[in-house]
Amino acid sequence: MAGKRFKPGKADRLLDPKRKEIISPEQVIAYLEVTTTDHVADFGAGNGYFTLPLAVVAEKVYAVDIEKQMLDLLKKRAIEVENIDYIVSSLEQINLADQVADKAVAAFVIHEVPDLKKAFQEFKRIVKPGKKILVLEWEAIEMEMGPPLHERISSQKMKEIFEENGLEAEVHHFHEAVYGVTTVV
Repeated sequence: MAGKRFKPGKADRLLDPKRKEIISPEQVIAYLEVTTTDHVADFGAGNGYFTLPLAVVAEKVYAVDIEKQMLDLLKKRAIEVENIDYIVSSLEQINLADQVADKAVAAFVIHEVPDLKKAFQEFKRIVKPGKKILVLEWEAIEMEMGPPLHERISSQKMKEIFEENGLEAEVHHFHEAVYGVTTVV
């Protein structure tokens, strides 16, 4: 399952305006029903495509990324934003306390994770019971944006991964190329 890790040197691609045509941060915020009292974990935060808009709405955002360089880029973009915690961490052993988040999003990063069972255990540990997790990924179709086809996980396969990890899953297509799978922990 684990594809190649996204290279920080290509971080500007993550802010390409074309991404908003496929999926906007506002769609994700609405879909997760983020409120002003929520603490939201952004797993695979990168340089902040979702983190910064989440920080405008949520009380606290935990920006988690395995690449310190990506979080450094996010810090530069978030110079006057005070409600983001930056956590350098893999998704298989996340440096956050138990049940710290009301909502969580893992955007376009699951296909890079070597041990999905461990990652899903961590998601369930960090998100409070009865609260929502959203995993966004590229549908398994050819297109210019996103990882190569052989690294993509189809929406059907992702639904099966959720179920294998004891989570009920609901699939939602934001665009023909991008889907989200949600669950309540």
